[in-house]
Amino acid sequence: MKKLFNTRIQKTSVIILLLISCVLSSFSQQGLTLEMSLGIAESNSPSMKKTRLNLIRSQENLNAQNAALKSNFSLSVNPLSYSQNRSFNELISAWNSVQTTQSYAVFTVTQPIVFTDARLSLVNGFGYTDSYSEYSNITTKGFSNNLTLTLDQPLFTYNRTKLQLKELELALEDAKINYAIQLLALEKQVSQAFYYVYQQQKGLDIANQAYLNMQKSHEVIINKVDAGISAREELYQAEVNLATAKSDFENSQVSLENAKDDFKMLIGISLFDDIIVLPNIAVDTVKVDISFAMDQGVANRLELRQREIDIEISQFDLIQTKALNEFKGNLGLSIGIFGDNEKFNDIYANPTDNEDVSLSLTIPLWDWGERKSRIKATEASIESANISFEEERNNIILGIRQVYRNLINLQNQIEIARQNVINAQLTYDLNLERYKNGDLTGMDLNIFQNQLSEKQLSYTNSLISYKLELLNLKIQTLYDFEKKQQVSPVMELEK
Repeated sequence: MKKLFNTRIQKTSVIILLLISCVLSSFSQQGLTLEMSLGIAESNSPSMKKTRLNLIRSQENLNAQNAALKSNFSLSVNPLSYSQNRSFNELISAWNSVQTTQSYAVFTVTQPIVFTDARLSLVNGFGYTDSYSEYSNITTKGFSNNLTLTLDQPLFTYNRTKLQLKELELALEDAKINYAIQLLALEKQVSQAFYYVYQQQKGLDIANQAYLNMQKSHEVIINKVDAGISAREELYQAEVNLATAKSDFENSQVSLENAKDDFKMLIGISLFDDIIVLPNIAVDTVKVDISFAMDQGVANRLELRQREIDIEISQFDLIQTKALNEFKGNLGLSIGIFGDNEKFNDIYANPTDNEDVSLSLTIPLWDWGERKSRIKATEASIESANISFEEERNNIILGIRQVYRNLINLQNQIEIARQNVINAQLTYDLNLERYKNGDLTGMDLNIFQNQLSEKQLSYTNSLISYKLELLNLKIQTLYDFEKKQQVSPVMELEK
């Protein structure tokens, strides 16, 4: 009897310690809702950080290209240049020494012209020269200024400036779409991990309840054995059941801690933070029109726009390929005015006009079929991109149809699981009374306890599956059927 009393004291102490530890840990735990978890993951997730850096890179490349299309100002200054050279002058058939001291600066303004792919340049060169020639025994000193306006215009070819700008704009759009797709994928991944942690929390609660139930039934059978009402074999079975329930409870604790660690790693918080998830798994039946859902998916899915961008880029590749070994030309126009004088104020006293016109042509003669073959290869890539577009569209429709069927099935499964929990609870309560009255063995009671735990977990899992499938439908259609509004991640990103 004394041993029995000590056993009860030990069990009571364990329960009290567990309760105290739970209360104390609750004060240090960080409660996370799904919305909070998504916000943290968007900022801290390693995958989102890399995607965000790719977006920044594309944006800055476009900014740089737009800046390059504006007027470029440059100044080159050579404050002092001195040279003394002796060389053979063929004109006079004699050796001649020349000493030259110079200072000069060149100011340049360059303006690309996007519309015609031309380049307009304004160049002003100003300098001072002091030169002595041994042959003429003359020293020349004075200032000079050369002002020139130059136009360089490609002919008979595609506009490279426009094409490069369009490629960068598409690259930025693709980066934004990729960021939005990654964000939606992260929402799904975080939601799955969030609800998995909740499943483990719920499993721990159910295992704890089963453990407490086994403790109560164990105490009942101890009293009955002591009173001589039940056989000692029942006590042995009760102890086995209690040990099993305790083992299940400890296994649930381990599973919960592992799930929390994985979740913390995913959203990017410290592994040493203690968290508890606070879900809202209340399920309201959502009516879904399958035709409307498919229309939304085809109209809004970002992957389709990505396939369109692939087609456009392939078209650009075709333009560049056709320019291989092409007939092309270049027109150069230059007008300017030059003046020099010993006095700075009289530089343009006797100016000289400078004009230059040049036309160059590149005429391909024979390339052994290289251009033709490369064009065919690029056209095949375009056709492949078109096929990928149609394949993506069909996959979207297929995915939405599958999600719709899953939602209908899950609605039925939730009702069945809810009723199963009610029935299992009633069954367990009735058989617990039979066990107390000695009409049921401990082994049989353990079966009903396991059945109750299984049905409770099954109900929780069905609710979570429905919530995740609703999220999947939102991602598949970019339409929130719970809030009855469209989801525009790219628009939100631009804001």
